[in-house]
Amino acid sequence: MNITRFPDAQSFLNRAGNWLLLQEAENNLVLGIANRLLSQDHPYGNPIYLATVEADDQITGCAWRTPPHKLGLTRLPMNSVPLLVRGVADVYTGLPAVLGPEEEATEFAKLWARQFGSNWAIGMRQRIYLLDRVTPPSALVHGALRRAESADATLAAEWGAAFARDTGIEDLDPLAYSERSIRAGSLYLWDDREPRSMAATVGTTPNGIRVGYVYTPPAFRSRGYATATVASLSQLLLDGGQRFCFLYTDLENPISNAIYERIGYQPVTDVVDVNFF
Repeated sequence: MNITRFPDAQSFLNRAGNWLLLQEAENNLVLGIANRLLSQDHPYGNPIYLATVEADDQITGCAWRTPPHKLGLTRLPMNSVPLLVRGVADVYTGLPAVLGPEEEATEFAKLWARQFGSNWAIGMRQRIYLLDRVTPPSALVHGALRRAESADATLAAEWGAAFARDTGIEDLDPLAYSERSIRAGSLYLWDDREPRSMAATVGTTPNGIRVGYVYTPPAFRSRGYATATVASLSQLLLDGGQRFCFLYTDLENPISNAIYERIGYQPVTDVVDVNFF
């Protein structure tokens, strides 16, 4: 068994792409990140970590990190985790967190904390969803979906800061993210005389796209705006040629999970954040 680190996203995808596509929905995050890394304008820092776990020349798992973000893990053999910890420790002396299937992520956290004298704790539990057909919302919601424009950047940044507080994302720069997303045409607003809710496309795979950054201010909640936003954006993406839409939800938020399931999102698998401190 060995860990192979790749110098760039293209070489990583050349080796691991077909294996990741066997479970495209489950692996949508790393596929989307690798695809983003192919662009020269990605927002990530160095050193970037892209690696495969292999046994007998067969891929059995992957790991990745794009600083300042957490380490990510796919499913992988448990007996490979000590080797992976050593491989990651050759590159980083500290990590904010690890995200992955619970068994793999917690085993990595135990060994990492032991090596570096840190503590760890389970953070957000998330569920990955997939949609290939939208079920239209039953309730009529006034307004329409539109792409965010440069004039929306300040409002989107305010909402983004609230989104970061609600989700515990500490490494998000809301203004920079909003401006970048508006330039890319990936940020959308539900407009009912004024913006009421937002969502964004946040990562593409060969056959799908991830929807995220979903936020509705408290004053506008319980009116169907988030449901309408995600349903309309998902339909727009399918109509544009995507076979699938993906998203992540917080399992402690039953309202959002129910919303997504009502419009056609189906559970794929669960993952967990493990935070170091």
